Amino acid sequence: MQENTQNPDTRERILDVAEYEFMSYGYEGTSMRMITSKAEVNLAAINYHFGSKEGLLREVFRRRLDWLNSERLTVLDALEEQANGAPLKPSQILEAFFGTLLRIGEDDAHGGMTFLRLLGRTLTDPSEFIRAFFATEYTDVIERYKLALFRALPDVPKAEIVWRLHFMLGAVSYAIAGTDILKVITGHEISDISGQALDAQSEAKRLSERLMPFLLGGLRAPLPHPSDSVS
Repeated sequence: MQENTQNPDTRERILDVAEYEFMSYGYEGTSMRMITSKAEVNLAAINYHFGSKEGLLREVFRRRLDWLNSERLTVLDALEEQANGAPLKPSQILEAFFGTLLRIGEDDAHGGMTFLRLLGRTLTDPSEFIRAFFATEYTDVIERYKLALFRALPDVPKAEIVWRLHFMLGAVSYAIAGTDILKVITGHEISDISGQALDAQSEAKRLSERLMPFLLGGLRAPLPHPSDSVS
């Protein structure tokens, strides 16, 4: 059955289906036919709303990242206002940046674990156009948080803070992409180790509880000694 291509409900349904398919199969592994079939639309509807497959993936991310980055800046603004000019604690900065992201996993209205896994999967193997898209979307947010970390850690060289931010972003991207690798390495699922079956919200909470202390520990790690090198 054909429906009105311009219907806004059609647009949201396409985005929901595309988000799940891209998360499950990756950008290259997801065909337009797969999306049109599951969204029950024709190709003209996708072309009308998004122009292309690339345009569709951009919008899948933009509808989540617009809220996420706005929320990150709102939280940081509030923390800095409360600090009244004093530097924030590193733990506050990490919680505002990464904690806000991880809590999406418990919030289906903002994509839940489906979006977290899609984001992690895409960040660990991005196409060139997605890399450029993320650079544009994240510029203002990363700059604000980077400056907050510089102020919070005045005795740590700025280059070292940037390196550690890079490592933290990598760790989070890998972690939210999914726990399949855990089974490959250990032969166990998370539920096997914890003794509990985890739904998506429980998995998101468990991930946050373990990942945030790990990130903070990395940020606070001793500085490398100048003589520490591999010969």
